[in-house]
Parts: sequence; structure tokens; C-alpha cells
Amino acid sequence: MYLASDLRKGLKLEIDGDPHVIVGFEFKKPGKGQSLYKCKLKNMITGSQFERTYRSGDKFEKADLEETDMEYLYSDRDGWWFMNSTTYDQIMLTKEQIGENVDLLKENTVCTVLLHNQNPIGVTLPNFVVLRVTTTEPWAKGDTATGDTKPATVETGFAVQVPPFVNEDQLIKIDTRTRAYVERASE
Repeated sequence: MYLASDLRKGLKLEIDGDPHVIVGFEFKKPGKGQSLYKCKLKNMITGSQFERTYRSGDKFEKADLEETDMEYLYSDRDGWWFMNSTTYDQIMLTKEQIGENVDLLKENTVCTVLLHNQNPIGVTLPNFVVLRVTTTEPWAKGDTATGDTKPATVETGFAVQVPPFVNEDQLIKIDTRTRAYVERASE
């Protein structure tokens, strides 16, 4: 159980049977009366956001969340399939559950799957992924008029800005948090 004094940004609560995360938080102490905790909450399943104000005596249930490392296997027309490497259990996630991570997801990547009551609700990719460049324009030595980056497409279909010296069929490292090029990677 959480008390209202435990509320802070990033805390995960269970409200009406669904997990919610606090995305905005404001504490107010009026001259008289109880302290007020104004929270902006996001439903972790549906993505809907709303605001609620709580008083200092309110109590909250901790969300029943579990993070499990799972390996991405493949995708089909139904969804994206992940396997627990220790139990070999497989689960399927939809595009809505994976979110924008879908365009950086490569087969055999170990990801962290968030489970609520043993049901998957989201995926967190590792901080960095290594992907192969499939298409990019060639670089002409001495060509500095076009700027310091050029567009490139990687094997998953994701488009990223890369330095001019990156060529097709090279491996590059991409930061999944910023979705930006980091460096060239070796085979």
C-alpha cells in the first residue's frame, strides 16, 4: 500500500483494476486543512491520461507489475512473438503494446516485457541496438555543402540521420531512447 505522501512522478499505482503511472505531480499545502496532491495519471494499458487530486490520508494499491527479459522471435499478421528464455513460454504482443519500438525491433533481440497480472502490456528495448544500413546515398569526398548528416534506412525499415561516411551494408549502433545514430559497429 502507498500513502499519498509516497506519490511522485514515475510511481505505478493500481486504480480501478488497471495499472497507472504518474506522469505529472504537484504538491500543495494550503494554509488550513489537509495537503493536496495533484497528479496527472496515465493508464498503462489504454494510454489515456487524466488528472486527479488526492488528500494526505488517501491510500493506494501498488500495481501488480513484473518485468521479464524475453527474446523477440518473429512477427506475423497477428502480432509480435516473444519467448521467455528460461521457461520457453511464448507470448504475442500487438502493435499498440509495442508502440514506436516496432521499427527498431530485430529478431533475437532480448527485450524487457512489462506484465500486469501475467498479461503483457508493453516492451522496453535495450538502450542500444545494432542494425545494418540497407540504403543510403554514397558520400563524395570533399562534399561538405550538404551538411553533416544524410538519411539512411536500416534493415527494420527505420530511417535515421547518419554521418556522411556511413555506407550501405555497414552496421550502426542506434540509441533506442533518443532514436538517434550513436556510432558505427563492427561485425
